Amino acid sequence: MTETTQADAADHVKGRGMAERTTTGQAPDRTATGITTEPPARPQPIGAFPLPAGFLLVPAGPETEPARRDLVAGKLPHTWPEALRAHELAFAGDTDGALAHLAGDDPVTRYNRFVIDPDADDPAALRQALGEPYGVLADVVAFTVGRAPEPPALGDADGEVAALVLAAQASHALGRGEPARAAELLEEAAGRVPQEAAPLAGVLLGSAATIRKDTEGATPEVIAALERALGLVDGTDLRVGRAELHLALGLALHDRAAEDVGAAGRAVPHYHAALQLVTSAEAPQVWAAAHANLGAAYLTMPMRQASDRLRVAVAMRSLRAALTVYTRETHPAEWASTQLNLANALVYAPSSHQADNLVEAVELYEEVLAVRDREADPLGRARVLANQGNALAHLGMFEPAAEKLAEAEALFTEAGDAEAARTVRDLLDGVTRQAAVAKAGG
Repeated sequence: MTETTQADAADHVKGRGMAERTTTGQAPDRTATGITTEPPARPQPIGAFPLPAGFLLVPAGPETEPARRDLVAGKLPHTWPEALRAHELAFAGDTDGALAHLAGDDPVTRYNRFVIDPDADDPAALRQALGEPYGVLADVVAFTVGRAPEPPALGDADGEVAALVLAAQASHALGRGEPARAAELLEEAAGRVPQEAAPLAGVLLGSAATIRKDTEGATPEVIAALERALGLVDGTDLRVGRAELHLALGLALHDRAAEDVGAAGRAVPHYHAALQLVTSAEAPQVWAAAHANLGAAYLTMPMRQASDRLRVAVAMRSLRAALTVYTRETHPAEWASTQLNLANALVYAPSSHQADNLVEAVELYEEVLAVRDREADPLGRARVLANQGNALAHLGMFEPAAEKLAEAEALFTEAGDAEAARTVRDLLDGVTRQAAVAKAGG
């Protein structure tokens, strides 16, 4: 998120082996729920939905097949079969209830129990019980939940299973400080995904593009990759994943505002889309970031007519919403930036209570100054001081305004930002003249 200044505009992924077949031509064994002892059908709906539900295998059987196809396509089944009651509860967030319905001892049930309760089985024994092609998933889960220090090797894995192995390796690379390698692995993972599981490819491509945005910047290639990823998840029930992609694309467009004056405006619909997909309770970080950056984007957009000023009110509402999640204790950087943007918006908001707005802005600036250290962030502190000095001058508090502006000028000069220093000097000269007039007038 960027910050606003007075002169310019508004200022960031979670022992039986295969069933035996008879040699007499008989049909596979079938349980009372209609699930066969055959290996689960491919592709499996793994990796696109969040953990733990997103790692569960759907057992084979005519009763479960429609739900498998729905989940692979990123859709929640309209009607869950009784055989997938555990899955239904897991997707609803009731992991205790899901565990109560995973009482069998077949390899798939053992694996699903392990996904929800990683202490319920031994990964090596579970890998052997599952056999090919799913055995490696036990190691993927063990790594993902912290039971194994490293992800498994790719080996002979293919399709969506290979994609999850590569995604785990990408997570490991990112943890080692190798973002470029992580992005490459995620892009390779997306290429392994079967066409029927396109939403999984979208999630993986989006993660890769987000990493590249953070390391390489908001390049046209990154923006194109995020747009492609969004297209692959569009219309699915992956609400949080879609919101994250909209947010990432909005941020990438916003980052290009310096080179493209219309980019901030194109970011706005993506922030709105993210907010329509998630609530503050289910995805607080995404929700808060979308609100904070929506407010910042509105403040960057030029005001050409009177109705445009309504955006300032919308911006302030979004910034205040973000501050219900961002606090000084939990998100100090995001809190400070959002506070600063809100203060700047208050200074310029058309209102019949302008003096009250200015007083609130001065107080918000003072709170931000408490975390903008002179040594650690001199330019950040200088910007806050300049804005606060301007607000104080608008209130007619010329002496404290001059003190704030003088400190800001000194910090800009020390940091080598001559242009900012000159701007503040001009403002300080104006405040000095105003003070002299006020004093002469008695």
